[in-house]
Amino acid sequence: MLDEKRIREAEQNVNTYLRESLIKKVSFLDEDILNILKKNSEDSIKIATLLNENNLSPLWVIVCSYYSMYYIANAILYKRGYKIGRKISHKVTSDALIFLIRNKLKLSILEEYEEAKQEASGIARIEDEAKADETADNIIETFDAERIKREQFQYETTEIIKKAKAQTSLERAKRFLLEMEKLMEKK
Repeated sequence: MLDEKRIREAEQNVNTYLRESLIKKVSFLDEDILNILKKNSEDSIKIATLLNENNLSPLWVIVCSYYSMYYIANAILYKRGYKIGRKISHKVTSDALIFLIRNKLKLSILEEYEEAKQEASGIARIEDEAKADETADNIIETFDAERIKREQFQYETTEIIKKAKAQTSLERAKRFLLEMEKLMEKK
């Protein structure tokens, strides 16, 4: 789960990024940009899956899995009115997810729990909120973990270790994409 220190750091960084134009607030949503980001995410996860299923390159399973997350993260940020620049874009995206998207994701997950509760009955609201907090934090945290893993594995790790971690990266990416796509559908 994200700790308070990391959350505060992300907030401070995002405010700095906005002042330095590393993130720009956009007033007009260009559907072409949004569609390109979504398509890049879809292509990346398809390639990661294909590579993994054919036992080809664990490194590129990890890299493509991460990039599927990166592109959909930028798509959700863009849809919410923020465009990430090119300079240190991976770190900027990570911090922006924590500061700008995390609470929206919690609300989305909480709504899902509420719907499930109405169908199944009996789960206390406080338990739902705690579960939504934990789930949202875990989903957002996977982006940062995969960003760091991609950097390390791309440049520093042996093939044996890469293969052992590739499946985890792919599973995390698929879960992340699922949750971001649900959020994308909401206003």
